[in-house]
Amino acid sequence: MSRAMNILLDQDDVTERCQKAGIAISAIEPLPGAGTHLVCKTSEGADEARVKFKSFLIKQKVKRFAFYRAPSSW
Repeated sequence: MSRAMNILLDQDDVTERCQKAGIAISAIEPLPGAGTHLVCKTSEGADEARVKFKSFLIKQKVKRFAFYRAPSSW
């Protein structure tokens, strides 16, 4: 199963709840409409997060911000 999930809570709330539960975050970013994209460091952490955020999980496809990677010569 994936370590990534989309949650219908703001980034600060997700971060705080993960810290309290001892869930290690690999990556986190806000979603353009509402919510947060969360990637846990471990599959066990992701399983725990899915239980913790069960009522807030976004099941449909979401848009994410496009990231621009600067050329290495910069």
